Amino acid sequence: MNDSTPAPEPYTAMALQVSTDAVNAIDDPAEARRVMMDNIRRIGAKLRSSKGFVRQYNGTEVKLVVLPEYFLSGFPMGEDVPTWIAKACLDPAGAEYEALADLAQSAGVFLCGNVYETDANFPDLYFQCCFLIDPAGHTVLRYRRLISLYAPSPCDLWQKYLDLYGMDGVFPVADTEIGRIAAVASEEILYPEVARCLVMRGAEVLLHPTSEVGSPLLTPKDVAKRARAIENMAYVVSANSASLDRIPFPAASTSGMSTVVDYYGNVLCEANPGGESMVAHALINLKSLRDARRRTGLTNMVSRLPLQVFAESYRDIVFRPCNRLVQPDGSYRIPARSEMTAWQEEDIQELVHRGLL
Repeated sequence: MNDSTPAPEPYTAMALQVSTDAVNAIDDPAEARRVMMDNIRRIGAKLRSSKGFVRQYNGTEVKLVVLPEYFLSGFPMGEDVPTWIAKACLDPAGAEYEALADLAQSAGVFLCGNVYETDANFPDLYFQCCFLIDPAGHTVLRYRRLISLYAPSPCDLWQKYLDLYGMDGVFPVADTEIGRIAAVASEEILYPEVARCLVMRGAEVLLHPTSEVGSPLLTPKDVAKRARAIENMAYVVSANSASLDRIPFPAASTSGMSTVVDYYGNVLCEANPGGESMVAHALINLKSLRDARRRTGLTNMVSRLPLQVFAESYRDIVFRPCNRLVQPDGSYRIPARSEMTAWQEEDIQELVHRGLL
């Protein structure tokens, strides 16, 4: 896009609140993958019918659908890295991604979701990934979660990952016919730096697959969605799990909170807790957003941000080190879940020692 590219016509974005059939209790990887394929078929039917209902209800076209965090598998509950790879992680060229591409194509939507996936460059590890598939079935965005307490992340392999993918691969923005789109994974909405780095690369719509606490009160993540929208002058489309099923966990603890927030922080719609819902859908008006971003005044916070003022502090002060999985010979190792908690304890002790906590 350049400064003369016209904005797309307003379109509807939907945060589709669906239940997750988790695979944790399934020991057989083949059976786990059958369940994940069933999840795709089940969600696909609800997506297509929801899109049709919106067209009949208000005459608008749903062009963008966001699904919740780890909607195919649930999250690891003590499984080690090899076990989780075998039964729950997607191959980027595998059958599950192919089925998701078919869904995006048949529904005629840009489809975003969040899964665990492998990478041929790091075959013994997995990453949590937010994807965006276009209506032609092409994956146009793949964002790997950077801040994770219990799973490997690009941060743990930082130099090698950066050599392979570059900063634009770490913070990808897809320039599409429905705007410049990026993704933020789950609790990363609480970290303003992630969204900011995406907006620094042109993002206008932030997609947020999440699986978070449902509450009638304002939660930290709910506050953060509004804050990220306001400070970045960007839309936020956030899809939460309706429930987490097939695990020994109260299913509706994660429910509701699916929402679309505009670039002033206004909540345009929100799904109720307690079940699956398509009511979190709203118009995305990028002409209006671009007009706001190009006006002078106090409210244009993006244009007023002196990034250079902060660069030295971010460069020189370390809170959480990178490259923790990299060996002295340049190879990497598989982390144990317990050592990730130990890393955080070490970081806290170091920050206390430096007088920062």
